[in-house]
Amino acid sequence: MKKYLSVYEKSMPGSLTLKEKAEIARMAGFDGIEISVDETDARLSRVLDAGIRRETIRETRKMCLPVRTMCLSGLRRFPFGSRDPAVREKAGTIIRCAIDFSAECGIRIVQIPGYDVWYEKRDRETAKFFLSGLNEAVHYASRAGVTIGIETMEDEFMNTVAKVMKCVKKISSPYLQVYPDTGNVRNGTDYYINDLKSGKGHIAALHLKDTREGVFRDLEIGQGRVDFAGCIREALEQGVGIFNCEIWY
Repeated sequence: MKKYLSVYEKSMPGSLTLKEKAEIARMAGFDGIEISVDETDARLSRVLDAGIRRETIRETRKMCLPVRTMCLSGLRRFPFGSRDPAVREKAGTIIRCAIDFSAECGIRIVQIPGYDVWYEKRDRETAKFFLSGLNEAVHYASRAGVTIGIETMEDEFMNTVAKVMKCVKKISSPYLQVYPDTGNVRNGTDYYINDLKSGKGHIAALHLKDTREGVFRDLEIGQGRVDFAGCIREALEQGVGIFNCEIWY
């Protein structure tokens, strides 16, 4: 069965429209685009601003390639685990709007970062807030039929699939799964292929990204130390069908 290989939209110049990015991705042989809703006000407005949201959805419907996944890295700026209740409320608004946006334009998976907080000091309270906010988000996603995938990140909180799986099992919903980043997992453990095995039955999609020790981004694939053949083989054996190349322009 043919698999779905998309490319991160930030692999192309930000000056291009989504439609133009899709044309380039199609010519390069990709099957789709992963849309970015990052920390910038401009990208967050794709889901938060009603007018821009409608315009973005219309644009995705005119594209020559589908958008099946979203990278919602804007939750790093507004995390579920923040001690500030206003920030937590903002995080809830962002995830609900992102889920509604996804349901409207056919996005299957919303990837969120596996951080309780990023710009604040972490403790048990932030972890507790994170779990509570995530639980509410998953409940909302379940009604829209959209899956939330937690990405393995570059710090100790959730830098391996095994760590993410603890959260997945605790919430125990078919609408919460793992969306591993091969590069972050490689830097998180030397036994990263076995770590992928720990997510069997719960890996919704796979980010293909290269890293070196201490270097987590801005590498071209092949410049780092990730065994992509091994990671892809393991994912295919588990039945994973969606893969995304995470590279930057």
